[in-house]
Amino acid sequence: MANPVVASKEPFTVEMEAGKTYYWCRCGRSAKQPFCDGSHTGTGFEPMKFAPATTMKARFCGCKATKKPPFCDGSHLDLK
Repeated sequence: MANPVVASKEPFTVEMEAGKTYYWCRCGRSAKQPFCDGSHTGTGFEPMKFAPATTMKARFCGCKATKKPPFCDGSHLDLK
């Protein structure tokens, strides 16, 4: 499997609604970052399903290198 594309060297801060399902883009190709738009087709990547139990604001990883998907863990700080 190829490496994901770095969509952003910064996290995406998003307000999410409780009970709504979101799909975080793992491939980095989506035009609707940080969420999937189907651009992963044929890449070997699949989006990550996320459904918050409460309404919340979260920082989604934009560099796709996080060790705590789908959330930013600061991995973008190590990118060159």
